[in-house]
Amino acid sequence: MNRLIEYIDWKLMDYNQALAEQELLFKDTIEQKLKGNITQNYLVFCEHPHVFTLGKSGEQQNLLLNYIQLQAHNATFVYTNRGGDITYHGPGQIVGYPIFDLANFEMGLKQYIHTLELAIINVLATYNIITTRLDGATGVWLDVGLPTCRKICAIGVRSSHFVTMHGFALNVNTDLSYFGYINPCGFVDKGVTSMEKELGKKVDMNEIKTLLRTEIEKLFYLN
Repeated sequence: MNRLIEYIDWKLMDYNQALAEQELLFKDTIEQKLKGNITQNYLVFCEHPHVFTLGKSGEQQNLLLNYIQLQAHNATFVYTNRGGDITYHGPGQIVGYPIFDLANFEMGLKQYIHTLELAIINVLATYNIITTRLDGATGVWLDVGLPTCRKICAIGVRSSHFVTMHGFALNVNTDLSYFGYINPCGFVDKGVTSMEKELGKKVDMNEIKTLLRTEIEKLFYLN
């Protein structure tokens, strides 16, 4: 059982390239697991150029732009194999791809997602941004139960043989106007926010990465 987590920062990377790189790590981890070998755990952070991604349970009508309009906004559209509906990725957003063998942490998928959410909730609390979960939905939210309910972090995961890929997208200094071109995660009655919007100032991306990495390593190592 290996609870060590190898950290990788891909910086700004095209979504499809990142997906291919993830698949390599994901498939290799499963292969090692099926052979009975010790498996590695990878925590990958990156940012993506403007892209809308649609999960397996999503509906394309939640994308409100056509192909020409996508080009005009310098954005792309990708079908992907994670759970969840549609979301947006772009510069100023930290995307985390934990490729973990959950057997190493003795947890199931539901506990894994809850632990990721808790790590993000804890990091945001250090900036006095108070967040929580929303029943019936993944991710991290502000003002749950109020008309001002809004999402600051999306989560969508794929797993096989209890090895995970995909992960979370935390809006730090994200251009939120791009969320206006979709029904985020299929919701039409809830907003989206960012750390920059909540705090009224830009936030250091490297500082957030360090805090996220530390909190994730702590919660999973101590589980």
